[in-house]
Amino acid sequence: MTATEATAQLLRQGWRRLLVLSGEAEWADQQAAVWIDSLPGDWLWVGETPRSELNCLPGAMRTLLGREFQHAVFDARAGFHAEALAALAGTLKAGSWLLLLVPEWQRWPLQADADAQRWSESDAPLASTRFVRRLQHLLLADDRVAVWHQQQTLSLSRLPDTPDWRTDSHQQQRILSALLHSEPGISVLTAPRGRGKSALAGMLAARWPGRCLVTAPAKVSTAVLAGFAGENYAFIAPDRLLAEAGLHQADWLLIDEAAAIPAPLLRQLVALFPRVLLTTTVQGYEGTGRGFLLKFCAALPRVKHYKLDAPLRWAENDPLEELIAEALLFDDGAPSAVTGDMRYQALEQDDWTHQPDRMAAVYRLLTSAHYRTSPLDLRRMMDAPGMHFTAAEENNSVQGALWAVDEGGLSADLAWAVWGGYRRPRGNLVAQSLAAHAGLPEAAMLRSRRISRIAVAAPRRGQGCGQRLIALCRERGEGLDFLSVSFGFTAELWRFWQRCGFQLVRFGTQREASSGCYTAMAILPLSEAGRALTARAERRLEREGYWLSQQLNDEALPLNAQPGDCHLDEDDWRELAGFAWAHRPFDASLAALGRLAQLMPERAPLLSAALLQRQSSAEICRHHRLAGRKALLLAWRSEARSALAVADADRAQRWQQRVILLQ
Repeated sequence: MTATEATAQLLRQGWRRLLVLSGEAEWADQQAAVWIDSLPGDWLWVGETPRSELNCLPGAMRTLLGREFQHAVFDARAGFHAEALAALAGTLKAGSWLLLLVPEWQRWPLQADADAQRWSESDAPLASTRFVRRLQHLLLADDRVAVWHQQQTLSLSRLPDTPDWRTDSHQQQRILSALLHSEPGISVLTAPRGRGKSALAGMLAARWPGRCLVTAPAKVSTAVLAGFAGENYAFIAPDRLLAEAGLHQADWLLIDEAAAIPAPLLRQLVALFPRVLLTTTVQGYEGTGRGFLLKFCAALPRVKHYKLDAPLRWAENDPLEELIAEALLFDDGAPSAVTGDMRYQALEQDDWTHQPDRMAAVYRLLTSAHYRTSPLDLRRMMDAPGMHFTAAEENNSVQGALWAVDEGGLSADLAWAVWGGYRRPRGNLVAQSLAAHAGLPEAAMLRSRRISRIAVAAPRRGQGCGQRLIALCRERGEGLDFLSVSFGFTAELWRFWQRCGFQLVRFGTQREASSGCYTAMAILPLSEAGRALTARAERRLEREGYWLSQQLNDEALPLNAQPGDCHLDEDDWRELAGFAWAHRPFDASLAALGRLAQLMPERAPLLSAALLQRQSSAEICRHHRLAGRKALLLAWRSEARSALAVADADRAQRWQQRVILLQ
């Protein structure tokens, strides 16, 4: 079957198809060029080294969401950017080919993947052996995928015959009618890619008798919506819409790809207009759509939910969509309810080979319960170093899952360089944060394991399954000093971690963009060194509580809101020296700087303005004629140096010398 004949069949059936080219770089480029020349289309090229006028870097593929293309090339020879592949597949129209360029077949699983630095937390590329071998198996097992090896002749099989494709927009029209007759309030429209949700939003704008405003993370991603809205398309960026609140009148605010907008910003936007339509993708290769349902929509009153299932950009049972969904485990349906005894099992990465169905069930459960799970996490689970898992099962159905990541073990020199703000190596989320922000460099030297994800199926929640998963993780912690967790703080979540034995050691000073919550970190000590770290961290948090609560202005956080004494202890001196002569962040040094400003306000007027008088950075810069935040930070560091020298010149000089040696 020729390429032209195969393409004609795809157009009749409304399907898209994958062609894999595996071989030397020059050969693959030549064959791709032949296909581009022989078949008319857009031929978007996604890769680090483009070979087509229309091209996009893998990391920028998200900017093309909402666009449509006929045919594309995905160059995965140097690295496999899974999210970009999924996003690209979602933009292709019926009758399209997706050419996937990969290394020579036998060498591919062993070749270092340049994309690994995004998901492996390593400083150098490494092979993604398990992911690639599983993908190779799926590609060879699917008769609808054409795999072309350099030393072989291409054979394009004929796809099974199906009736000629005709788009069915009945579901879309029913939802559009409901929206056109809806009362004021918030409506949420969710769908996988290619279901026409942006088109539906555009039709709503076109047919609504009044005015509709459109906003989205990027204007370019609203191209489909704009095409259907026609003359009624009126776009305004989210930040501008908030800055000019009250100046723009409209009956509807249409927020396309709402899940990609930070929750705090989204919360303000939905309050501005009488009717709001939020559209988002929940089949989340962006890693945000699931959280949109879990965290944001659940908190809104009287939300009307609509869902599009039937594809419009291609036909049902599309070969490309089904392959991508299987390869990246996009089917995140909740596990079925079963009865029986719960069995707990420790799992490791090699179980992706030995027990692939069980590991896939673990990943799907984690995806269904967490708001930032994406193919990046799938790659990490499969091939990044130091991953550990625990599953809770009933009758072979995974009802609970835990994913833990090894951290720590940094050298003393590196840990202190992290503390001083001179180094920030990849990985070690909690261990490094405790060194860099909580002033605890020993946390990065000790060996720890971070709970990255934990999930329990809805019917089994509240029955101790989560606590048992944590207990098993603790039992498997031989040689570790502590377990850790980082989470968006809510009282309910904190009660769970308390019941598991964790103790709070740090609060972030900024709300998470995705959840709108402050980041909290907690640890569970496992060794004497871990217990000493926990005790010291708790003392520090207690002393910092007043200053943190002033900064966060949130009484719901479990912080000590009493000012306490303003005496500078040894920890304060170390913290102040790190701020004055190294690169310790202002927010990390907040409490010590506050006590210094209390002791010597005349020597630190800018610090006093920020921490005692609670003036904003903009106000301080304006009043003291400083160029901006960077100039203000330099002035704060200068004040700290001056004040420390006056407080105790010899001690200040000793600390200065110690800190400078960390560089």
